[in-house]
Amino acid sequence: MPGPTTMESEVAVEPQSIKKLSFKSLKRSLDLFSPLHGHFPPPDPESKKIRTSYKLNVEYGGIKSTAAQPVSNAKAAVQNQAQNAPSNALALPGPENTRDEGTGNELALGPSIPAKGPADVRFPGKSNAVVPSHGSSERNLSTAAIMERIPSKWPRPVWHAPWKNYRVISGHLGWVRSVAVDPSNTWFCTGSADRTIKIWDLASGRLKLTLTGHIEQVRGLAVSNKHTYMFSAGDDKQVKCWDLEQNKVIRSYHGHLSGVYCLALHPTIDILFTGGRDSVCRVWDIRSKMQIHALSGHDNTVCSVFTRPMDPQVITGSHDSTIKFWDLRYGKTMATLTHHKKSVRAMAQHPTEDCFASASADNIKKFNLPKGEFMHNMLSQQKTIVNAMAVNDDGVMATGGDNGSMWFWDWRSGHNFQQSQTIVQPGSLDSEAGIYALTYDMTGSRLISCEADKTIKMWKEDETATPETHPLHFKPPKDIRRF
Repeated sequence: MPGPTTMESEVAVEPQSIKKLSFKSLKRSLDLFSPLHGHFPPPDPESKKIRTSYKLNVEYGGIKSTAAQPVSNAKAAVQNQAQNAPSNALALPGPENTRDEGTGNELALGPSIPAKGPADVRFPGKSNAVVPSHGSSERNLSTAAIMERIPSKWPRPVWHAPWKNYRVISGHLGWVRSVAVDPSNTWFCTGSADRTIKIWDLASGRLKLTLTGHIEQVRGLAVSNKHTYMFSAGDDKQVKCWDLEQNKVIRSYHGHLSGVYCLALHPTIDILFTGGRDSVCRVWDIRSKMQIHALSGHDNTVCSVFTRPMDPQVITGSHDSTIKFWDLRYGKTMATLTHHKKSVRAMAQHPTEDCFASASADNIKKFNLPKGEFMHNMLSQQKTIVNAMAVNDDGVMATGGDNGSMWFWDWRSGHNFQQSQTIVQPGSLDSEAGIYALTYDMTGSRLISCEADKTIKMWKEDETATPETHPLHFKPPKDIRRF
């Protein structure tokens, strides 16, 4: 038989890509010339020295150039004073291997003060020159010796006396949900889950009057400073106007589709704002009972609202974790703040400054007005649902939580200077320690809290406290979280 043809005798070659062939070639050359290609090469001391000296030059080149000018003067002064008297200047020695060579590897910090008698205590040396060390770059001397510590720019908190509970008022038969103080500062009113509104004497705490008319719990109260009117809102979808001369309802504002959770009066115009579970803040004309606007835009319950004389005249907080600024003329949103991650259940405007604070379960934040720029977070986290907050003229902000915690803050710095826990009245469960509403009286010296154990508690500053008995423990924050 004839032998096999030349084509059959050749071995079939698998087609390979250039990439695969180049990788094979690379592997072969690595195997040939570097059998330890899986390991890092050993460190080279010469390259490390070059790298370190370059870094030193980049970091401290500016200091070196500025300190080079007074070096000669400082050296001359040091030598003269060394001849006259023993010097007590700070000297930082260099490394051990250069200590015996006498290369001047010290860091001398002026001024050098010669030893004198007790009668003569003049300091002749005024030079604060820094003499840089001339040694090897392997040992970097402490930067604290050549760089001045930069003080924190965070404002130091003002000392405030701690607050204490001095009166407990019981009279309601349900959770106390809302409170408002009369502008004359003689009485205050509270609304409760027992469907009543009670009016109390501010000085003595005695009950003056009980008003009935709501058929669900009373969630919002406001007292007019221009008329003898009080406004109330509740879970029964009703908003009522009470005439305090006749002690009866004279107007009702119909329009809410669900419970009304918050209420506010405009400081200059006769209009009323109510927010509720229908996700709308409604604007009412007090006199004609007409709805002026329905400020719609929130995706969930509007649970806090406050007003101011200038734009933005209405600010609302919602369970959808946003805060909205509203243009009252057109009934449109001016801005939306989305800094919070949880429901914004409470907001408080500072009485004198153009800023406000908002409270959520994640943080308490401060914002500027009128633009709404974020200023900073408060420096601690209350770690609870914050239902209420209030600020007085002295810059003391109080926040009340769902777990009965009452925290007091310095407004300017955001420092939490007191953490107190409310005590439930006898016969209540410990789980009924919850604060639902807070307000200061007109002077800002008394704080009224409405609680879940059906009591109203009144707080005042401790007159016996001094900065020595209650010192300020403040550490400025190292890193400020932006959100």
